[in-house]
Amino acid sequence: MKLITIAFPGVVCVFSTVAFAQSSIRSADDTYLIDSYSAFIGERDLHNSSGERLTQPWQIIRQDRANYHRFGRRDSLDQTDSFFHSASNRAILEMMLRRGKISPQAAREILSGSTFVLVEIYGRGNRGEYVTVTTSR
Repeated sequence: MKLITIAFPGVVCVFSTVAFAQSSIRSADDTYLIDSYSAFIGERDLHNSSGERLTQPWQIIRQDRANYHRFGRRDSLDQTDSFFHSASNRAILEMMLRRGKISPQAAREILSGSTFVLVEIYGRGNRGEYVTVTTSR
């Protein structure tokens, strides 16, 4: 089990993932965990490069990754990932989230900002198929 711990003064968030188990157990469709990261969704992630307010969770997650990889605008606790370094992979995030999992509460928290996300990217090789997104405040 992989534990990711993020700490602020007075706040500790612990995410767990089963990366080891996922790498050794294959599902019927043969997808597996290829990457994961945690990030803080801050105010700058809620707006696109033109300053317009984003209205969908996938847009905000995509903007967070563009801020991280393309623009170098990172929150202090943002982790890197290798998958969304590619602009073409960021472009398919909407499709990947539709195929994946996010709870209604997690979607609301992302839209509000000031939350931590754990994004797990599943696929085959370096091709992403879907993501699961969880949040923690």
